[in-house]
Amino acid sequence: METKVAKLGSSLLVPCVQELAKSNMDAIPQRYIRSDQDQLIIHNEVPSHLEVPVIDMKRLLSHESMDSELAKLHCACKDWGFFQLVNYEVKHSLLEKIKKEVQDLFDLPMEEKKKLWQYPGEVEGFGQAFVVSEDQKLDWGDLFFMVTQPAHARKPHLFPNLPLPLRETLDTYSSEVKNLAMAILAQMAKALEIEAREIIEIFEDGHQSMRMNYYPPCPEPNKVIGLTPHSDATGLTILLQVNEVEGLQIKKDGNWVSIKPLPNAFVINIGDILEIISNGTYRSIEHRATVNSEKERLSIATFYAPRYSAEIGPAPSLISKQTPALFKKIGVEEYFQTLFARELHSKSHLDTLRI
Repeated sequence: METKVAKLGSSLLVPCVQELAKSNMDAIPQRYIRSDQDQLIIHNEVPSHLEVPVIDMKRLLSHESMDSELAKLHCACKDWGFFQLVNYEVKHSLLEKIKKEVQDLFDLPMEEKKKLWQYPGEVEGFGQAFVVSEDQKLDWGDLFFMVTQPAHARKPHLFPNLPLPLRETLDTYSSEVKNLAMAILAQMAKALEIEAREIIEIFEDGHQSMRMNYYPPCPEPNKVIGLTPHSDATGLTILLQVNEVEGLQIKKDGNWVSIKPLPNAFVINIGDILEIISNGTYRSIEHRATVNSEKERLSIATFYAPRYSAEIGPAPSLISKQTPALFKKIGVEEYFQTLFARELHSKSHLDTLRI
């Protein structure tokens, strides 16, 4: 059983965008204006060939349909890096409960939020992540970020100070999502035709963190970005959309494509660590969050990664003379420390590990 709690890294403290959005400003502060963001074609009305695949968990576990659903999963991970998951075993009532309580968390008065703010030199709490310099451009969004599993790695000044219903709900939700992540990873091992242990062993007792996102409305949404384009650094991300407002976009064939979340579906995506383990067969895909002028958008991203004492590299059974290793091996703790030491940008962190 792992007892090591590693320091993830730090992010500079920044203003609360939610408060900024309430202030009837005449102009958006310069630090949020993002002329660096490409305005590629954005498919809001998504053509059918650009719709993210939908995977049915029940079909994956049923003898009659598992082969065809596994093939569909394999294609989704290879060609898209994203899929929506339906018919999983997390209770609908739990999802509705956590959605309401996360909305309430962001609706807390500022003096209550300050008790849960990031400490200088840390990344957990209210704030933003990956802010490494005072002149860096900022996202039009706030987050509440915390480590949720293993339980002993939770920050003693954060988790116990969350509002009580959320604390209990989060405890249950983080366990349920951990079980779901492990079930998905086992299916991916099957689809990759590798031994389950090559994935399961390094993710068992793994590191789980949650990022609750709040994107306020913006008077000039085309000038800002809710979340900078990036790929997720972890193994697997399980995203729960809190309200009905769209904003998640993925880069597909050079265009930004909007994901329309299905009711009662999780949006799942491959992270850089799974791209490494699959030796490039599965791809982590750049995605971003946009904002609008009318409504706030909220989501809960749960990141699942290997335990800190593990080492990551391509799965040995995927390496041969014909298919040499594409990535170096690295310890998980070092991997995360180098991640949080840099600005979030595209797949730049993964690129440092390519052979």
